[in-house]
Amino acid sequence: MKTWMTSTLVKTAMLLTLQANAQNAVKREIVVSLEDHKLALVEDGQVKKVYTVAVGKPTTPSPIGTFTIERLVANPTYQHNGKTVPPGPHNPVGTRWMGLSKHGYGIHGTNEPNSIGKSASHGCIRLSRADLEELYSLVSVGDTVELIGQRNEETAQLFGNSEAPTEPTQPSLMAVTSMQAPGSDANSTTVLNPPVPDVAAIVASR
Repeated sequence: MKTWMTSTLVKTAMLLTLQANAQNAVKREIVVSLEDHKLALVEDGQVKKVYTVAVGKPTTPSPIGTFTIERLVANPTYQHNGKTVPPGPHNPVGTRWMGLSKHGYGIHGTNEPNSIGKSASHGCIRLSRADLEELYSLVSVGDTVELIGQRNEETAQLFGNSEAPTEPTQPSLMAVTSMQAPGSDANSTTVLNPPVPDVAAIVASR
């Protein structure tokens, strides 16, 4: 009898803990206005941060729709057409990779900081290093990412009236083979993850 009662009490306590955690869970969403070149981090309906970003250029536009963050990788290794660039200042994807559920697309950094605020990528969302690392520290796998193509009521509330988009510059993107780092969504040990597909190839194949 005592064993049964103890087991029941433990299960009840676990259930109450799970319910409490669910109630206290933060609803987090990233909203990107492609026209405004802006990204907002929204938590429980409140804007926490707004960043200026680079988005896809007209010939290789960013996808439109609602996605989720599927993978977080610190200090990714860039690999494309037999070329490998280790983590560092010359890495085309910067110091962080936030892979989306849209295969081959992500939020990341850049080694071309002048592209920020422009339509310059092959479809990914780029941030400056400081903004990227801050955003990376604030999000989790499973968070929603909404990419909005044209200004609407939602983007007007988040970003106000923005200037017309700046002329695009040439990109340098990009495929990623990621070296897993501690704190990412897989093992904390350093392992070579399957490569993120070549975004340029994906876009060109459409």
